Amino acid sequence: MMNSIPCMIMRGGTSRGPFLRMSDLPSQQEEQAEILLSLMGSGHALQIDGIGGGDPLTSKVAIVERSSHPEADVDYLFAQVDVFNRRVDFNPNCGNMLSAVGPYAIETGLVGPQDGKTIVRVRNLNTQRLIECHVPTPGRQISYEGDTRISGVPGSAAGIQLSFLDIVGTKTGALLPTGKAIDTIRGIPVTCLDAATPILMIAAEDLGLDGKESPAELDGNTALLERLETIRRQAGRYMGLGDVSQGVLPKPVLVSPPRDATSTLNTRYFVPHRCHKAIAVTGAIAVASAVSLPGTIANRIAIDAGRLASGSPLSQIRLEHPSGYIDLDIAHRHGDPHDIARVSLIRTARKIMSGTIFYSSTRDVLTSQVG
Repeated sequence: MMNSIPCMIMRGGTSRGPFLRMSDLPSQQEEQAEILLSLMGSGHALQIDGIGGGDPLTSKVAIVERSSHPEADVDYLFAQVDVFNRRVDFNPNCGNMLSAVGPYAIETGLVGPQDGKTIVRVRNLNTQRLIECHVPTPGRQISYEGDTRISGVPGSAAGIQLSFLDIVGTKTGALLPTGKAIDTIRGIPVTCLDAATPILMIAAEDLGLDGKESPAELDGNTALLERLETIRRQAGRYMGLGDVSQGVLPKPVLVSPPRDATSTLNTRYFVPHRCHKAIAVTGAIAVASAVSLPGTIANRIAIDAGRLASGSPLSQIRLEHPSGYIDLDIAHRHGDPHDIARVSLIRTARKIMSGTIFYSSTRDVLTSQVG
């Protein structure tokens, strides 16, 4: 039997997917997951029976609703829908999809537009943290057109500023969940860090890489992917996340010296079993948060590359990734690299379509619940 639900498909940053109202979905997360798997067409490499694009970056769903939180306008639940397996992970946040939450909230009447700019206060249900989305609304109308360009997206669009508040310990409760800047797993030094999202950082050279490899090269290196997964699972246990074999957290990040004189670090970010063609917003925040933190992999490489000197923490950071770069502004309280007040960056978004989407009932769903 075919069912239907109102839907808006939007690009948010370097990701794309359907945006749905929570009120249009069943209350049980397993039932929600069944619908999402059908919508996206998961279980097939091309997701041919749904709207997924056969890639983790285009197999994402944003679920939005009016918030009961006194400091938020809307709630946002992110779902990562597996392309090949019938599995939905509700644990991670996605900052790229978040780029379109503000415009979606205004488009659907959840937030009234202001003249010039509308600040949409978002509570992310995956992490229980707050984000401010600054949406251009000249004449109380959303403007998607502008001259802002972001790496990984063709053309230009209106810039949307995202300010992430209280990012430390979103899943583990600590910036350094193991209590150390460096741990050793299978003979490899790693940094386990939780800021906006849990990650484990590895110096590319410690895996015999130079860090400049393309996503296709890294995805084709089966031995590397298996090694990364082994390290990732152990890191998950060290970070208090338990058995992470069926989830996507923590995300591995390979870090190396920058190629460009204006950049801080070069990165390769995994999602977690394929290399991201750019970098996730939350992953970029985590790496940027580690740059000024003494002893971390990012900190050591930035110092060796002459990008960081002793003294005040670095407030402006540019990270290189396979599609270009991403710029972040970090505000530390009292100059303490452990105390991060907020991280801000610019993204873009676009409404692609609005209408009704159809789905059928599915079974045998694996879900990772929101923690």
